[in-house]
Amino acid sequence: MTQRLNVPTVAPEGYRAVLGLEQYVQANLDHTLLHLVKMRASIINECSFCVDMHSRDAVAAGEHHHRLYATAAWHDAPFFDERERAALALTDAVTRLSPGGVPDDVWDTAAKHFEERELADLLLAIVTINAWNRITVPTRTEPPQRG
Repeated sequence: MTQRLNVPTVAPEGYRAVLGLEQYVQANLDHTLLHLVKMRASIINECSFCVDMHSRDAVAAGEHHHRLYATAAWHDAPFFDERERAALALTDAVTRLSPGGVPDDVWDTAAKHFEERELADLLLAIVTINAWNRITVPTRTEPPQRG
């Protein structure tokens, strides 16, 4: 697979704008939750670059491998608390945005577990990882080769 386009080089201002949003969510959302959201959205979007990067980042930050693997089947996995499940459900709904939008039950459950500002930051985190996935997948950006 050959990379089609290097967005940071071709459109540095746009890339920096997305990076600014990334920096915002990193500063404002619990990192454990952020790692789970990034993994889940990247798995749904089949973004190998992001799955590789975010799994490495999460492990380096102390996240357990089994929880990262389980984001692929989080509905049936016993490793997540109710707050994390609400965030993962919202991640699924926003990433797979259907014609009806995010279902009320998914939104209402997330709103029960997150205060309004936290919910806004969570939504921005989901939007941000989806933006990265939508840059990386079409450009065929590969994860770095590791020895």
